[in-house]
Amino acid sequence: MFIDEFTSYLLLEKNYSKHTVKAYEGDILSFYDFANGEFGLANIDNIEYSVVRSWIVQLSEQGINNRSINRKISSLRSYYKFLLKTAVIEVSPLAKHKALKTSKKIEVPFSELEMENVLSEFDFPDTFEGCRDQLLIHILYTTGMRRAELIGLQISDTDFDTKTIKVLGKRNKERLIPMLQETEDILRLYLEKRKELGQINDSEYIFLTISGNKIYETLVYRVINKYFRMVSTKVKTSPHILRHTFATHLLNKGADLNSVKELLGHSSLASTQVYTHNSIAELKKVHAMAHPRGNK
Repeated sequence: MFIDEFTSYLLLEKNYSKHTVKAYEGDILSFYDFANGEFGLANIDNIEYSVVRSWIVQLSEQGINNRSINRKISSLRSYYKFLLKTAVIEVSPLAKHKALKTSKKIEVPFSELEMENVLSEFDFPDTFEGCRDQLLIHILYTTGMRRAELIGLQISDTDFDTKTIKVLGKRNKERLIPMLQETEDILRLYLEKRKELGQINDSEYIFLTISGNKIYETLVYRVINKYFRMVSTKVKTSPHILRHTFATHLLNKGADLNSVKELLGHSSLASTQVYTHNSIAELKKVHAMAHPRGNK
């Protein structure tokens, strides 16, 4: 097995995050445990597709959904592509594999009214944490950045002269996002509040805990849930829903798909198009009102 070489390749050449690489490694080791336990295979580098198919059946019988199974197989596929690239094998056992069918996962964005209720109508506490939470929600909604990008945002990434925010996205790809005047005002206020912290350990990062450390994933989720539960009845209220909301609201207001793609940091339009289903409803309204046959 070439697990160490594969994970080093993902980290150093593909610039995958440590979290992603760990997930890939876990999937491959899980498959190895299955192949070794069920078929007595001490090496999975050169195997038949039938072994993979048996693993898929077992995963399905364990109640794991098709989407999760596809993700695990995607990890395996990447591993075997690496083995092909390094000439360890000549044919991938997954060469003819087709992904399992999955139901489309539709995430409902927040409405403009819900966003207005949180950002304009809600009185955030006049404290460091209150100001931080307001800025956190505001930046996620007005920039569309990912949760990990927000957590990693540094003070040096903001430029008040050009009114832009530099975001380090997936695979270390940088992009610039315009900063609205309202965002700048809240950011300046927050940075003043930030100075009042007794101790700052992670001084380069914008978003900190009350203890002066860089914020973490759970805290971001907690902030979003705390405020949006007050104004929304949606089952799912997460940082990604704000990214989804950002894209949907821009498209609803007439932004072109390529511009939204650049703002989101997507590498292809296909990734951005998943956000267009809500815009169809708006297009239907315009179409019905504007077309001569619309009211027939």
